[in-house]
Amino acid sequence: MKRVLLILVLFSTTIALSQQKTFEKEVSKISKRIENITKIQKDSLKTKVMNINKRLEKGEITTTTAASLKKEVARYHARQIEEKVGEQERLLQLLVQDKTNGKIASSDEIGNDDEVNTFSIGHKTFKFTVNDEDDKYDNKRREARRKTKNKKNRSTTTQFVFAMGVNNVINNGELASLEDSEYKFWQSHFYELGWTWKTRFAKEASQLYFKYGASFLWNNLRLDEDRYHVKNVDMTELETFSSQLKESRLRHVQMIFPMHLEWDFSRNKKYEDGFVRDRTNRSVRFGVGGFVGFKLGTRQYLEFKNAQGVDVEEVQKDSFNMNTINYGLSAYLGYRSTSLYVKYDLNPLFKNTETRNISIGIRLDLD
Repeated sequence: MKRVLLILVLFSTTIALSQQKTFEKEVSKISKRIENITKIQKDSLKTKVMNINKRLEKGEITTTTAASLKKEVARYHARQIEEKVGEQERLLQLLVQDKTNGKIASSDEIGNDDEVNTFSIGHKTFKFTVNDEDDKYDNKRREARRKTKNKKNRSTTTQFVFAMGVNNVINNGELASLEDSEYKFWQSHFYELGWTWKTRFAKEASQLYFKYGASFLWNNLRLDEDRYHVKNVDMTELETFSSQLKESRLRHVQMIFPMHLEWDFSRNKKYEDGFVRDRTNRSVRFGVGGFVGFKLGTRQYLEFKNAQGVDVEEVQKDSFNMNTINYGLSAYLGYRSTSLYVKYDLNPLFKNTETRNISIGIRLDLD
C-alpha cells in the first residue's frame, strides 16, 4: 500500500513539474492573439466598406456620405486594434518582468522545447500533450459550424397542417343553390389533418414556393327536416324518415394530396456579408392550387326514438353511390400560420348527379 501511495505522489509531482510555463511559449501565445485581433478588425472593416460601396452604387447615399462613413468605420476599427493590442502589450511587459525576476523560465532552462508533458514510472517514460491552442482551435471550428448552420438557406421546409370549417353542396354549378341547400350549413363540418412540404422555386431566397403534401379529410353533411340518404340502385335520393330524427349525418373520409403555388411575402434576413436567408410564415401568404385523392369509407349516422320510446343510434355503412376518386380546386389567404381556406370539388359528390361539395374554414400551417 505504501508503495502505491508513493507512486501516486511521484506521478502527481511529475505532472505538475512537467506543465511549467515557458517564456517562449507565452510570448508565442500573445503574438498569435495580436495577429488574430488585427485580422478580425481588418476583415470587419473590409466588409463594412463593401456594404457602403453597395449602398453608393444603388444610389441610397451620396459620394460625400460614403466617404464620411468609411472614415468613421476606419477610425472605429483603428481604436479597437489600439485598445485590444494595447492590452496584449501590457501582458507582454508583465511577462518580461516575471522573466527578469525569475518567476518564469525559458525553454532552454527547462531543457524541453516541445509542448509535451512527461512522467516516469520505473524505467519507463511516458509523454502526453496538453495544448491550450488546440482547444481554442476546436472551439473556433465549432463556432464557425454553428454560424454556418444558422445561415443555411434551406430550399424545402415542412409544416403540420390542421384545418376545420363548414361543409355544404352546390347543385348544377350555381352558387345561389346554397340558399336552398338540404344540408345544415353551420352544423355540417369538415376536419383536415396532414403534413406538407414547401419548396422554393429559385435557388436563392425568393417569395414563390411549391407546396405539396398529404392529408386525411373528414367531411360531414347533416340533413334537416327528418330526411336521410337512401340508396336506390345507382342513384342516391333523400327521403323522409318514419319518425323524428335527432341526428342525420353522412360522413365520408378521404385521403387527399394537395398541391399549391404559394406566395409568401415574409421579409428575408440579410447578413453583414451580403448573405440573404429566406424566412417563411412571417407575413402575408397566398396559395392557389388543387387536390386529388380517394375516399376511404362512407357512413350514415341516424339517431331517433323507436316505437317503444328507446333511443336508437344506427350506423349504416355503404358507398351511397359516392365517387371513389375526388379532385378539385383550393386556395387560402392568411397571415403567418393562420389562413382562410376554401375547397371546391370538381367531381360530383354522388354518381349521376351534379351535386358538388364545397368547404370553407380556417387552416393552420405550423412549422
